[in-house]
Amino acid sequence: MESSKETGCQAPEGPILCVNNCGFFGSAATMNMCSKCHKDMILKQEQAKLAATSIENIVNGGSGSTNKEPAVADAINLQAQSEIAPALPACDSSSSKQASEVKVKVGPNRCSTCRKRVGLTGFSCRCGNLYCAEHRYSDKHECSFDYQTAAKDAISKANPVIKAEKLDKI
Repeated sequence: MESSKETGCQAPEGPILCVNNCGFFGSAATMNMCSKCHKDMILKQEQAKLAATSIENIVNGGSGSTNKEPAVADAINLQAQSEIAPALPACDSSSSKQASEVKVKVGPNRCSTCRKRVGLTGFSCRCGNLYCAEHRYSDKHECSFDYQTAAKDAISKANPVIKAEKLDKI
């Protein structure tokens, strides 16, 4: 006990439960949260900061904030801006471009040959396309990738030419 008083460290009296009451144990290093809750909290904070900066850039026309406000004021501004932002029409072409870049809709994954939905089981080829199980091999679809040149390049990189210098004959 005397050594802990000298170093300023305190030994925990017992295990501390997570402050989110998830049932796991927390630690002082993670603000008395378990690792999962702590990671989730950090992720939400980063997303809130990203949303605040992107909304601010849209509203202010791309200029970043130069004033230093406390975190509480940022959170209040974020809530106020999120309520105001949907009501504002997109009058600037640069703001509409940013909004279109953020809202990119990704359609279902389909085979490039037969257009069959493949979902998560699709096979991506070296030519850059996605194929179903039937068309996954290069001879089953019109593959534009040159396998012979790729193999020759791989062999030449793996086996460089090594020549010894010629010895001078006496």
